[in-house]
Amino acid sequence: MPDAPHARTVLAVGSLGFFLITLDISIVNVALPNITRDLGGGVTGQQWTIDGYTLLFASLLLFAGNLADRVGAKKALILGIVVFTLASAACAAAPGIGALVAARCVQGAGAAVMLPASMALIREAFPDSGRRARALGVWAVGGAVAGLVGQPLGGLLTTVDWRLVFTINLPVGVGMVLFLVGVARSPVRPARFDWAGQVLAVVALAGLVYGLIEGGHLGFGSPAVVATLVVAAAAVVAFVLVQARVAHPMMPLGLFRSAGFRIALSVGFAFMVGNYGNVFVTSLFLQQYLGLSPLRAGLVYIPSAVFAIIGNLSSGLLTNRFGARLPVVGGQLMMVLGLAALLATVHLRSVPLVALCVIPIGAGGSLAMPAVTSVVLDGVDPAQAGTASAVFNTFRQVGGAVAIAVFGSLIAGSATFLPGARASLAIAAVLLLVTAVISLRVRPRQTAQPPV
Repeated sequence: MPDAPHARTVLAVGSLGFFLITLDISIVNVALPNITRDLGGGVTGQQWTIDGYTLLFASLLLFAGNLADRVGAKKALILGIVVFTLASAACAAAPGIGALVAARCVQGAGAAVMLPASMALIREAFPDSGRRARALGVWAVGGAVAGLVGQPLGGLLTTVDWRLVFTINLPVGVGMVLFLVGVARSPVRPARFDWAGQVLAVVALAGLVYGLIEGGHLGFGSPAVVATLVVAAAAVVAFVLVQARVAHPMMPLGLFRSAGFRIALSVGFAFMVGNYGNVFVTSLFLQQYLGLSPLRAGLVYIPSAVFAIIGNLSSGLLTNRFGARLPVVGGQLMMVLGLAALLATVHLRSVPLVALCVIPIGAGGSLAMPAVTSVVLDGVDPAQAGTASAVFNTFRQVGGAVAIAVFGSLIAGSATFLPGARASLAIAAVLLLVTAVISLRVRPRQTAQPPV
C-alpha cells in the first residue's frame, strides 16, 4: 500500500515530538543545582522538578490515547504540542520553585497527549506494515538522539542560563505546528468519553507513581505512602470493573486478547526498568561515587547513544527480514549482557569500563523497542491504535517509576553505595532475561485483531 500524502512530514514531526518528550527528562537534570540557587526549594524542589513531569506524563497517557482516537491523531498532536510549548515558556519564566513545578506538570500533560497521537499518526501515514516498521525505527531515533545530546546540551546551556533548557523548546514547537497544518485530517471515532474510567485511571496511576517515588524517600512503611498505594490499588480494581461494564471503555479489555500485545506490555515494562535503572544507578555512581561533574557524566553516555541510533535504524530492517522475534529477543539479551558486565566491573571504579558496558544496554534497547512497538500496532484494530499505544507507553512509564523508586531505596538502604547498586543492576538483568524468554512466543508477523 502506498504511503499517505505528507508521510515524510508526519514522520519528521513525530520524531521531533518524541525527541522533545525524551529531551525534557534528561536535559533538566544537570540544571537542577542552578535552579535551586535561583528559585530555592532544596532537594524536594529538585525532585519534583523532575517528578512532576513524569507523574503527569504517566498518569494521562491512557486519557491521551483515548483522546487521539476520538478527536483524530492530527488534532490531538497539535493540541499536545501547543500545551507543551506554552508550558515550556512558563517553565522558562517561572519566578519561584512552585511555579516551575506546576509548569512542569502541565508540560508532562502536553507530552502525554503528544506521544500516542504521534504513533497513531505515523500508522495512518504508513499503512504498509513493512514501511511502517522502518518509519517507527526512524521515529525512535528521536528518543535516541535526545539521549545523545540531552545531558551535554543541558550542561552547555546551563553555563549561560538554566532557563535556556526550556526556551529551546519554543521554536521547535512552533515549527512542528506549522508543518502539521498541511497534513490531512485524521479519521475520528466519535463516542462519549469514559469519564469514570478517566478519573479512576488518573487516581490509580498518579497514586502508584507518587507512592513509588515518595516510598523511595520516606520508606515504603510510611503511613502516607501505604495509604497512597492502597488507594491506587483500590482504584485499579475499580478501573478494571468499570472497563468491563461501560459501553465505551477508554481501555477496552479486548486488547488483552492478543498474546503479542500482552508480551509487548511486559517487554516495555522491563525495558524501562533496565533503561531508567541503568541511567539512574550509573549517573549516581559517576557523579556521587566517582565525583564527575554532570557534564562529564553525560559525556559517558555518548557512545551508547550513538549505537542506539544505529540500533533504531537497524530494527525495522531486521523486523522486515526476520520478523519481530529476533530484534525483540536479541535486543533484550544485549541489555542483559551490558547490565551483567556492569554488575561484574562496577567495583573497579573505571569510567571507561562504564562507558563500554552501557553500549550494549543502549544498543539492545533501541533494537528491541521499535520491533515491540510494531507488535503493539499490528496486533490491534487500526481504530484503536492510539489507545493501544497509550496502554503500552503507560506500562513503560510505570516501569521507569518502579525502577527509580526501588533502586533508590536499595541504594539508600545500603551502608555503602556498591551493594545497593549491584542489587539494582541484578534485578534489572533478571527481569529482562525473563521477558526475553517470554518474547520467544512473539510470532514473526502479527496480524490485526478484529474490532472489539
